[in-house]
Amino acid sequence: MANHALLNNIDHQDLRVITRRGAEFGDSQMLAVTFPAEFRDVQACYPIVFRKTTDGLGFEPVALFGFEEGENLFLHGDQWQAMVLPMMVERQPFLIGVNGDELMVNIDLDSPRLSRTEGEAVFKAHGGHTAFLEQTNAMLAAIHQGLQQTPAFLSALLHYELLESFVLDVELDDGSQNRLVGFYTINEDRLAALDGTALAALHQGGHLQAIYMVLASLSNLRSLIDRKNARHG
Repeated sequence: MANHALLNNIDHQDLRVITRRGAEFGDSQMLAVTFPAEFRDVQACYPIVFRKTTDGLGFEPVALFGFEEGENLFLHGDQWQAMVLPMMVERQPFLIGVNGDELMVNIDLDSPRLSRTEGEAVFKAHGGHTAFLEQTNAMLAAIHQGLQQTPAFLSALLHYELLESFVLDVELDDGSQNRLVGFYTINEDRLAALDGTALAALHQGGHLQAIYMVLASLSNLRSLIDRKNARHG
C-alpha cells in the first residue's frame, strides 16, 4: 500500500532517489497512463490505447509495454530500451498533491526507489532544492497540466463515438497464442466519415493531432510483438 507524505526538507533532508530502472523498482508493468500533451513523444515508441478507468465510468489513454499483467517488454535488467520514458513512469516515487489551488509535491515513502545512501539527492545540505528536485517539480507540473486536458479529449472522442473496443490475437513464432483484450482504440472508419464541421470542432479543441498520434502509435504493436518473440526465442 502506498504511503504518501508531503515532501519537506526536515523529515526528508537526506533522502535520495534511485533513478536506474529495474523490476525491483516496480518497472515490471504492462502499461502506464499517458495524456495528449505527451502523445507526440510516446507514440514514437509505444502503442497508445484506451482502457476503462477503475470506477468503470470513463476512459484513460495508456502506453502499452507488454501484453499481460506484469510484462514490460522494454525492460532488460536495469535497461529500459526505448528513447522515451513516459512521464508517469519517470516521476516515481513523486506524485502531485493538491491543497485547494496549490500543488504540493508528495512522495511515496514505501517506494523501493528511496535510499539514504545512493541515488540523486532531493535536498541540498542546507535544505535548498537540488537540480534533480527542480526537474521533478517541472515534470509534475507538466503531468498535472496534461491530465487536466484529458477529460476534454475523451469527451470529444465519446461525443463523436470514435472509441471502439478491440481484441488483438497474437500468435508467436513458437506457435503460442496470446490475446490482448479489454482495451479500446479509435474507429478509423468513423473518423473518416466525420464532416467538415466535426473535424473543425475537433481541430479547434486541439484534439485532432492527438487522435492522429494515437493512430500512428498503433504501428508499434508490430514491434511489441517482435519483442515478445525475442523473449520467447
